[in-house]
Amino acid sequence: MLQSRCKRVAVRGSDRPGLAPISRRRVTLKPVCSASAEAAAAVAPQDLVTLAGGLTVPVLGVGAWSWGDRSGYWGYGREYGKEESRAAYQAMIARGLTFIDTAEVYGFGKSEEFLGEFIREQAPALPRPVVATKFAPLPWRFTAASVTAAAKASLGRMGLPSMGLYMQHWPGYGPQYFFNDAYLQGLADCKDQGLCQAVGVSNFSAARVRGAVKLLGSRGVPLASNQVQYSLLYRAPETSGVLEACREAGVMPVAYSPLCQGLLTGKYSASGAKPSGPRALVYGERRLTEVAPVIEAVRAIATERGKSMAQVSLNWVICKGALPIPGAKNAKQLDDVAGALGWRLSEGEVAELDRVSAKIPPGQGFPVENW
Repeated sequence: MLQSRCKRVAVRGSDRPGLAPISRRRVTLKPVCSASAEAAAAVAPQDLVTLAGGLTVPVLGVGAWSWGDRSGYWGYGREYGKEESRAAYQAMIARGLTFIDTAEVYGFGKSEEFLGEFIREQAPALPRPVVATKFAPLPWRFTAASVTAAAKASLGRMGLPSMGLYMQHWPGYGPQYFFNDAYLQGLADCKDQGLCQAVGVSNFSAARVRGAVKLLGSRGVPLASNQVQYSLLYRAPETSGVLEACREAGVMPVAYSPLCQGLLTGKYSASGAKPSGPRALVYGERRLTEVAPVIEAVRAIATERGKSMAQVSLNWVICKGALPIPGAKNAKQLDDVAGALGWRLSEGEVAELDRVSAKIPPGQGFPVENW
C-alpha cells in the first residue's frame, strides 16, 4: 500500500522551538530520473511484507538519520551534503525501495524537511514512498494531544497530508515515565484522525511491547512495529525477549543500525580506516578488534556469493524476520544496500554467521531499551 500523492497542508512548523519549520522558499521541481517516463524497478512479491494494520512495504527500508544531520555525528557538511542525500532518495525510488524512516529529532527537523522536498521534486509517474517518522517524549510533552500536535508538525515539515507509520521514538523516562500511556493514546488518536495509516514504537522492551499491544488493542489499533537496534554485531533483541514478544503479537521488528553504522560493510578495521567524529568513541580500535571474526565471516560469504558485505549483513537480518533500515548518505551506498533483495542466505550460511557472531562481546546499545 503506497501513500497517495503528496499535497501541501495548512499545518506548518513545529510544536516547539528548536525543530525547523518547513521551508517557505519556492521549490524548483526536479524529476527523479533524467526521463520522467522512466519506470522505477518493482520489488518482487517475496520481498514485500504487510504490517499489522494493513501497511505493505518492502522487507528492506531506508533510514534518513544522516540527512541534514546537525549534530556532527555523521559528518554532514564535511563528508557529504544535501545533494548527496537527494541522490540517495532518487536512487531509492528508482530501485523500488518505497519505505523510508526519519524522525523529528534527525537534523532537528532537517531530515523531515529534506524528505518532503525530495518527494515533491520527483516525477509524478514514480511511486511515492511510505513515510515513517517518530516523535520524542520530550520534557514538554505530557498528554495525548501533544502527540497529535507533534504528528501535525512533522507532516508540516514534510508537506504531507498523512504518513504511513508514526512511532514513539523511545519510552519516556525520568518525569516522562509517567506519561507513556498518554503517548500511546496519542498514537491511537493519530490513527483515528487519519494522520497516519499505522502506529509503532521504538526501543521498547519485551514488557513494553506487550503493554503497548494491550493498550492500543483496547482502542482497536494494532501495534505495527517496534524499531530496535539489531545486527550481526548487536543481537541483544534475541536474548532480551524483544524479538519473541514481537513475534507473539504480530509486531514487525524494524532493525536500525543493521550495518552497525558501517562496521559490517568492511570499510573499517583495527589496522586500517576507522570511523570518524563521535562514532570513533564507540567504535574504536578495541571494538574493531573484537568484531574482526564476524567481519571476516561476512567477507567470506560475500566473496563466495558475489555479493557485497553490506548485502550479506542485511540479508541476515531479513532472514531473522526483521526489517532492516540501513542509512544511505549517497546514491552509491543506496545502490549497494538495494542488492540485499531478491535472494536469501542459505540456512547453513545463517547458522555460520550466528555461530561466529555469538562469540563476540556484546556491543553498546541504547540504555532506554531496557527501561
